[in-house]
Amino acid sequence: MQKLKIVEVSYITHNVKRFVLEKPKDFPLYTPGQSVSVSIDKPGWEKEIRPFTFTSLNDWDFLEFVIKIYDDRKGVTNEIGKMKVGDEFIIHKIFDSIEYKGPGIFIAGGTGITPFIPIFRALYLSKNLNNIALLYSNKTRDDIILGEELFKMLGSAFMNVFTREGVIGFRERKIDRKFLIENIGTFNHRFYVCGPESFTKDITEALVSLGAEPNSVIIY
Repeated sequence: MQKLKIVEVSYITHNVKRFVLEKPKDFPLYTPGQSVSVSIDKPGWEKEIRPFTFTSLNDWDFLEFVIKIYDDRKGVTNEIGKMKVGDEFIIHKIFDSIEYKGPGIFIAGGTGITPFIPIFRALYLSKNLNNIALLYSNKTRDDIILGEELFKMLGSAFMNVFTREGVIGFRERKIDRKFLIENIGTFNHRFYVCGPESFTKDITEALVSLGAEPNSVIIY
């Protein structure tokens, strides 16, 4: 267990914040897609442990987390949303959440993009983003997390899907069975799926029903 200070905090969407933490020299190694159990150093909150994914890469000299803040709930993220530079996170155990196993199609809903971000960053830096595609579902374009960076890395292989957007030129629909048929076609690919529980369940069931091998569908 380590207490690490926040050195930078900023909004990256209207309800998602980026937290940059100091990184001690003896911090354990971690890989893209791994998460860590975190609590906050505030009275009464030290034992309220939640999992968050590293969006930073292991060789960076700081730690980065991208966290959705639920101001309407009296929970951990509401308290995290109040944290400022100099406040401390309590870092507990690192664990596997989603592991990159090779090229495939990534399907994310909302903050389900977070474990994919470090994977894309690592692949981009090593020039290994071939045969990678991203389908990313959000309510509106204002909810896209790190959209400019994702487009820079993935280009035309990055498809935004909006469920409530009313702007010409954007796809306003849900990623469902019909959408997958129209936009993927064949299902002999590897798939990575992450998002809200119901999103992940529905997408996984649809992929398997369309011919994807169950062991080729990697979920968070």
